[in-house]
Amino acid sequence: MHWIEHNHLLVLALLVLATGFSFAHRAEAGPYAALVVEVESERPLFERNADELRHPASLTKMMTLYLVFEALANGRLSSDTLFRASRFAVLRPPSRLGLKSGDTITVEQGILALVTRSANDAAAVIAEGMAGSESAFAQLMTEKARELGMERTVYRNASGLPDPNQVTTAWDQFRLGKSLYKHFPQYYPYFSTTQFQFEGRSFHNHNHLLKNYPGTDGIKTGFVNASGFNLVASARRGGQRLIGVVFGGTSASARDAHMQDILDYGFAQLNGWEYEVRTASFDQPEPPALLSRPKLPERSVEKSGGKKNVKLAGGNRRSADEGDGREKSGTNRGKQAWHIRVGTFSAEKPAEQRLSKALKLAPYPLRHARATVTARSQGRKKLYLAIFNGMTKEDATAACQALKRKRIECVSGRSSR
Repeated sequence: MHWIEHNHLLVLALLVLATGFSFAHRAEAGPYAALVVEVESERPLFERNADELRHPASLTKMMTLYLVFEALANGRLSSDTLFRASRFAVLRPPSRLGLKSGDTITVEQGILALVTRSANDAAAVIAEGMAGSESAFAQLMTEKARELGMERTVYRNASGLPDPNQVTTAWDQFRLGKSLYKHFPQYYPYFSTTQFQFEGRSFHNHNHLLKNYPGTDGIKTGFVNASGFNLVASARRGGQRLIGVVFGGTSASARDAHMQDILDYGFAQLNGWEYEVRTASFDQPEPPALLSRPKLPERSVEKSGGKKNVKLAGGNRRSADEGDGREKSGTNRGKQAWHIRVGTFSAEKPAEQRLSKALKLAPYPLRHARATVTARSQGRKKLYLAIFNGMTKEDATAACQALKRKRIECVSGRSSR
């Protein structure tokens, strides 16, 4: 029996690694979203695409830590409680502490590993120790999200490793960040830990705002290809606390710079100062989207001939501030040769509005599609077609089924080469 379990877990590990490669063709989307909110009043000071679905990446570990802090607060755990690493846990993809099967870590070591190293093996160890399995723990995470008012968040694992069904929004991440700060003031300072020593190794916090932005005291970074570089940050100045959320950075430095920019903008508003938010450069070398005038929850607009392509994907990115799901680049063009048309209009703006509406009604099957408004002439009239390209046949079919249930026009077909 032991041999069977061992081989079963080995096969599972290989499947997980294979999944990393399979995500290469559909892990290109890193759509932009951002939010800055004054904590006490919950007044939004900066908001872009904040209700749109995004992949949380390692921001997921904030909820993992929420459940740990809750268990500490009610006495179900202590900081010295030991959790043992399973074969499954130690085979989680990087970032990792480097645990071996049978190793033990204390709850406090697990907390620090998540805060600094963003260790996926430690997240799995905690999940199994608290709920018996990571999938059971993920269900508890989703249930807690609903209790906290995070209505659009779904968790599938404790680490944030790639899963197409693991989604959230900027507003939901603000609610989680505020809850961590308000509900657990005795544990929240863990998020300001800059360095963690474990087994002779030193791990540094990926949240560089702790050193580079005065007033920052937490809380978490994240990266997978599907999300881009994410960050939730909390900063306090002059008795005022803001929480900012950024999704979709093309690099850790670009994400950090934009977070500092929008936090400055938030503090300036609170103090009656004038401040102009700079252009988000997440999409270079594509023309960047002006933050003051987003048309859709995508991040850049590229015009070419008679087409207007609203970019949903930021391209393959190699560097990462944390290695949680660093998928290999690659393509699978044959399977992504389908499109859907969701409307034909006499003006461009209604076509863009239809694309935005379709994204809200069918976010999952459209998660990797490229939204396009295509202009065509019909006699003396000019028509604008709202189209999603770059889809698999399965996603195109599922999207049309979902949209037709909402009485939205949808026609699918194979794209021409």
